[in-house]
Amino acid sequence: MRSWVSVAWFLLPALVLFLVFVLAPIVVAVRTSFFKWGGIGPLDDFIGFENYTKLFADQVFLGDMGRGLYLIVLSVAVQLPFALFTAVLLNQKLRGRAVYRMLFFAPYVLSEVVTAVLFTMVFLPGDGVADHLVGALGLEGLRGRWLADPSTVMPTLFLVMTWKYFGFHMMLFLAGLQGIPREILDAASIDGAGAWQRFRYVTLPLLGPTVRISAFLSVIGAIQLFDLVWVMTTGGPNHSSETMALSMFQFGFKRYQVGYASAISVVLFMISLVFSLFYQRYVLRRDLSGAVTTGGGR
Repeated sequence: MRSWVSVAWFLLPALVLFLVFVLAPIVVAVRTSFFKWGGIGPLDDFIGFENYTKLFADQVFLGDMGRGLYLIVLSVAVQLPFALFTAVLLNQKLRGRAVYRMLFFAPYVLSEVVTAVLFTMVFLPGDGVADHLVGALGLEGLRGRWLADPSTVMPTLFLVMTWKYFGFHMMLFLAGLQGIPREILDAASIDGAGAWQRFRYVTLPLLGPTVRISAFLSVIGAIQLFDLVWVMTTGGPNHSSETMALSMFQFGFKRYQVGYASAISVVLFMISLVFSLFYQRYVLRRDLSGAVTTGGGR
């Protein structure tokens, strides 16, 4: 009994914070989503599931989900392989590799707002660095279109996302690579395995847990993307760069449709929750097996 009291005493502060700042807002958001409410006054206009039916009939919101999927696919298919390639390269004995690691990781240290302001100036129509660069390369068709054209705004945002976050994933991969025993790679070399074979059949399988965690973080980050988009485009032009999180903010704090914004937040939460549970159950299952032990270390 004394040990249980001690455990409860140490857990109490964390549980209180979790209840107040995580569970309570979720409960409030779910309740509010069933009302038509502007954010001021009592909740007295109960409309049931009307906000949700309106939500899934809204082509803009369905487009937000599609754009989120677009960012997820590109993040997993482009950003992570690029980060892995860079990590493998910087794991070799290169002169000045510590400097390269610092330079590649530095963008992640910057806040999303600072990054967005920086690239807003880079893609400034006419006077931005990007326009001068494509002009020098003879690609005049891209001048002034980066953030102003619906066909280029999402690839441009993904380019900024990659610059901002790939260094974080690179450091995760570097940590995983440095945890692989050198003796295993040496044994593979003695057996006649080339560089690609060592990577394909030795390095990549042993790096699997790190790759899976990196992919999970990348997907969740793409689902919840807000800061970069809000500062750089505010969802424009014509909703072509809007995300679910930005749409929630627009309805809640710009249009004062808090009930509808709460419905968006619940959907966003459920998508993240379902994906997290599915990923943990079917993808991380092998990595997590044995992570929790019972008494006696069994």
